[in-house]
Amino acid sequence: MSAHKDIKKIQDLPYYREEYTAQLADMDIAEPAELLEALQDKQRKKEIVDALDGVGNKIADHWIELLSEVETEIVDTEDEVKVVPKIKAQLTAEVRAALEMRNDRNAHRPAFKRQEWFRYPRLGEKWRKPRGIHSKLRRHLSYRPPVVSIGYRGPKMVRDYHPSGFQEVMVYNPGQVEGVDPKVQAIRIGGTVGGRKRMAITEKADELGIRILNRT
Repeated sequence: MSAHKDIKKIQDLPYYREEYTAQLADMDIAEPAELLEALQDKQRKKEIVDALDGVGNKIADHWIELLSEVETEIVDTEDEVKVVPKIKAQLTAEVRAALEMRNDRNAHRPAFKRQEWFRYPRLGEKWRKPRGIHSKLRRHLSYRPPVVSIGYRGPKMVRDYHPSGFQEVMVYNPGQVEGVDPKVQAIRIGGTVGGRKRMAITEKADELGIRILNRT
């Protein structure tokens, strides 16, 4: 059996790490077809490569090749896969322009790496504010890497918006779903919610036409 036939979910991809699941979920990616669609978009592919530590363009291209073969199999197995159409946000022209501006800034924003990440591998590359009294990075001296500052932020209007264009609303029970506006808001089910209550929230959201950002 070829390798691609064993890929039923994104966790089955080669070089995949458990930490990627939460990062991809923040990008509204949970299924192989969604990941394939995102990787085939040049801008979204760059965002995924930048966000996933250890994933480069070669691995991303390899995933595209594997997922392209898997896509046909997913369609054929109708008894195993339930296709739920995605609900799109109804955006005003102003909000849409702000989201496009935010995506453009995200694509051109430099990779912020903590001080002396290259000298001590144990530090990792996650950003930490430089605090040393003699730190040249803190003082923004020339030829030093870029430092996180307010000028790199996106437009304030869409600062808390999901990449899909929805405003996120955290819910923990079916009653909280009723106050959500399906045109501009989408729900995210809390991580502490059990399976039975999660199912009830999902059914209520589907009944009201509300999008679930972390549907399982």
